Amino acid sequence: MTNVLHVILDDTAMVAAGSGNVLASRLIHRAHATQGWFLYAPTCALVEADRTRSGTAEHIVALPNVIVLDLDLSAALAVARDATWAAAHVEHVARPTPERPDGAVIVTITPETWKGRPVRVLDLSP
Repeated sequence: MTNVLHVILDDTAMVAAGSGNVLASRLIHRAHATQGWFLYAPTCALVEADRTRSGTAEHIVALPNVIVLDLDLSAALAVARDATWAAAHVEHVARPTPERPDGAVIVTITPETWKGRPVRVLDLSP
């Protein structure tokens, strides 16, 4: 059994973290303090979060151990096939890869966004 956990913040979780959501703050602290926990911020979700609440992008990238994921070619192709860039980039990153063989958990305030999609979700809504 492995203690590695990969966690992706979607745009709603980023806005919640920037707005003082206690659960988001605890998760970010835990990811920083626990070896083997990795916290990701896909760039498309980062842009959408900043559009929703100005200053969110700067806040998220300033957090310790947050890994910003660029929009590489495979992500761009995935984004091109979906209606929303943020959700498409997050879902693409959540899928299994050689670096993340079990995929990643998406942290969100709106779990209904992910209903019917092949991803694992952690609901941070109050």
